[in-house]
Amino acid sequence: MTINTTSIPRTIVVGDIHGCYDELVDLLANADFAASDRLIAVGDLITKGPKNSQVLDRFIADEQFSSVIGNHDLAVLRYWRGEQVTLTSWQRKAVEELQRNHNSYQRYLSSLPFCIDLSTHLIVHAGMRPDVPLLKQDHRDLTELRTLGEHRTSREGTAWYEAYQGEQLVLFGHWPAPEPRRGRRAIGLDTGCVYGGRLTAFIIETSEIITVPAHRPYASKAPN
Repeated sequence: MTINTTSIPRTIVVGDIHGCYDELVDLLANADFAASDRLIAVGDLITKGPKNSQVLDRFIADEQFSSVIGNHDLAVLRYWRGEQVTLTSWQRKAVEELQRNHNSYQRYLSSLPFCIDLSTHLIVHAGMRPDVPLLKQDHRDLTELRTLGEHRTSREGTAWYEAYQGEQLVLFGHWPAPEPRRGRRAIGLDTGCVYGGRLTAFIIETSEIITVPAHRPYASKAPN
C-alpha cells in the first residue's frame, strides 16, 4: 500500500479506466488519495467496462479529477453531436447506458482537452509524433497513435514512444500491455484493467508506479 504521510500535494496519473469504477476506487484507497492530491486520467474513461456512468459522475463531481479525451470517449461524443461515426459494439452499449443523462455527459466530454501540459510532464491519450511541436500535433495522433508507419493505429512497426525524445516526459494510455510501456521519455499506463489486467497509475512527484488488479475481465481483447 502507498500511504501519503506528508502534506505535499501529489499528481496521480491513471491509465485507461474504461468504466472500471470499482478498480478506480481500489486504486484511490491504495494510494491513500488525500484532499490535497490531484488525479488525472489519460482518457478512455468509458466503454467496455460495467460502470461508465459512475466513472463520469465521479469525474464531473470531483474537482480533484481531470482527464484528457480518449478515442472511445471521442467516438461517443461525436455520435451525440450527430456526426457520421460508426460505433463499435462497446461504444453502442455505453451510449445506451449513458442515455439517461447524456446531456450532462456530453458537456463534460466536450470540455476535455487532447493534452494536459504540466510543464515537466505531458498527458495524452495515445501518442505524439517525435520532433513535432505540441501545438502542431494532430489530434488523431494524440488519440490514436501507436506506431510511426503508414497507419497510425497499427501495432506493427516502430512504436512512437521508442523514437520520442522530447524534453517533457509523456504519460499515455491507449495501448494495453501487461506492464507499463516505457521509452526514454514516455511511460504507457494502460495495463489492460478492463481485460482482467490491472489499473495502473504514476505519481509524478515520486515517479512511483501504483497498481491494483481487476476484479474480473469485463471485455475480450479486439484489434481496436
